[in-house]
Amino acid sequence: MWSLAALADETIAVPAEETDLVAIAPAARVGYGGVLLFGTAAPLNLGQQLRQLRSDVPGRLGLLVMTDEEGGGIQRMANLVGSMPWPSQMGATMTPAQIQSLARGVGSKMTRHGVNVDLAPVVDVDGRAVEPGAADPDGFRSFSGNVITVEADGVAFLRGLMQAGVVPVVKHFPGLGGATGNTDDGPADTLPWSVLQSGALPPFEAAIKSGVPAVMVSNAIVPGLSGRLPASLSRAVTRELRERLGFTGLIITDSLSALAISDAPLSLGVPEASVRALEAGADMVLFGLSASASGDLALAAAIRRAILAAVAAGQLSRAQLTRAAAEVLATKKVALCRT
Repeated sequence: MWSLAALADETIAVPAEETDLVAIAPAARVGYGGVLLFGTAAPLNLGQQLRQLRSDVPGRLGLLVMTDEEGGGIQRMANLVGSMPWPSQMGATMTPAQIQSLARGVGSKMTRHGVNVDLAPVVDVDGRAVEPGAADPDGFRSFSGNVITVEADGVAFLRGLMQAGVVPVVKHFPGLGGATGNTDDGPADTLPWSVLQSGALPPFEAAIKSGVPAVMVSNAIVPGLSGRLPASLSRAVTRELRERLGFTGLIITDSLSALAISDAPLSLGVPEASVRALEAGADMVLFGLSASASGDLALAAAIRRAILAAVAAGQLSRAQLTRAAAEVLATKKVALCRT
């Protein structure tokens, strides 16, 4: 039987500077489920370094190596995989077939360099032609303000990645288009749930019908659905994703380092927020870079301790933690029964 610590480790993704992977080698040796790469230019020997990281994972259980290759200004390794236009430009100038071909080509290069998860595409519906920022988290990151265009282009992008062997992660469920602000900078609300159901959910529904293996849940409050909780910490939001939309894959949080989580009124640290997210039905928790790699490793260890304490206190059941770990392992093509 898996230990509780091993189950908890699978649900945690540790951030890393792509230019300093040696510093997070201890994360691989612990057995955390994933690594999230940050940066703007990856080292030429990225694949070699990631092979070494994977060789350090206990039991050779694999590692989800994630990055943001959306296009435009949101690319971490364009120097290795090639640059892409902003999704808004793709939506305005390219056919779905062209978008799928572009994503397949980028995905093939990601795979070649050892990166197997893309935190993309953004399938939020947002037609505002602005740089993403504090006032609008989407802007150019969205394919369009037209639901049908976002459906078609989002599905094309994710299919291209999957054809290349990369796990696409559609985001930010249940839709950030029209949000009152960027959750990285503080609490924000989405449009009301009554509006999102017809104006934001269709691209997620199309992605799920197309077999997308992973969905990222946003940190925004959803009026009429999540109460005053961010979607990432709301069981009601997860229930909609699992039960209404029938999604059976991996649910990932947006970064729990966001000010939407740590600022008032929630004022939650990352470890407590991670427990709350797993309670709500998330399978894997993400957080951003701190001041140092040692700080990132310390925070990952604190998350693990918080999860174990929550299980011991009956706040989080072993069964729920097991289900979450099983989803992470399934994404890595590993069965939970394996020892």
